[in-house]
Amino acid sequence: QVQLVESGGGLVQAGGSLRLSCTGSGSIFRINSMGWYRQAPGKQRELVATTTSNGDTNYADSVKGRFTISRDNAKNTAYLQMNSLKPEDTAVYYCNANIKRTRSSVIYNYWGQGTQVTVSI
Repeated sequence: QVQLVESGGGLVQAGGSLRLSCTGSGSIFRINSMGWYRQAPGKQRELVATTTSNGDTNYADSVKGRFTISRDNAKNTAYLQMNSLKPEDTAVYYCNANIKRTRSSVIYNYWGQGTQVTVSI
């Protein structure tokens, strides 16, 4: 059994900062890519940022220069540092990871339960 648990969401004023964390637990041999997605009310889930196991990163245009994704492989944890937050960043943020459960297993895709981020004017 593998779980991704997010934390760090909350309510913040526009221009403020939040840091999200996502930790994988359970039967994990190796975590390949990890990423953050978000879904606002009435909208489709969209990519925010991703990072590979060797640190390559990718960002949505809307968050470039404001958000930073990082990871600690030893802790099976990914972080999303969000600065200069805007009301349009309000959404449920989900962690996603591609995980090998054993040396010989295929790669499975997992989602966290989501954490709410609300940015007020």
